[in-house]
Amino acid sequence: MSLFVEVVNGEVAQVWDTQPPAGEAGWKSAVEVRPEITDGKQIYTGHTFDLTADPVEIVYGVEDLTVEQRKSNLISKAKTQYREIVFEQTELEMTDESGNAAIVSAAKDVKDTKLTAINACTTHDDLDALAE
Repeated sequence: MSLFVEVVNGEVAQVWDTQPPAGEAGWKSAVEVRPEITDGKQIYTGHTFDLTADPVEIVYGVEDLTVEQRKSNLISKAKTQYREIVFEQTELEMTDESGNAAIVSAAKDVKDTKLTAINACTTHDDLDALAE
C-alpha cells in the first residue's frame, strides 16, 4: 500500500493512503517500518516519523506484554471460544432442534480447565508451556 505524508514546518500534518491531490506542495512518499515482534509476547505501540529518510519512515515502537496482560488475553480467548460454541448450539436448537447440550457441557469443561491452568501461571515460561 502506498502511503504519503504532508510535511508542514518540519512536522507531519497528514498521512494518506491514497495519492494526495495533484499540485499540493509538501507531500512525500512514506513507508511503515514495523520491527519484528514475538507474537503473543509483544505488541506495537505508537509511531514516530523519520523525516530525514526518503521515503519518510513511519517507525513503530514495540512493547513487551506483562504476564498479567498475556493471561488476560488468553482468558478472553478461551471465553470467546466457549461463547461461540454456545451460540452455535443455541442457534441450532432454535432453528431445527439439533442443538446438543452435551457439546455445550464439554465446551464448558474445556473452558474451565483452560481458565484454571491460565490463572495458575505466574511467569512467561508457564504461559509458554500452555501452548506446547
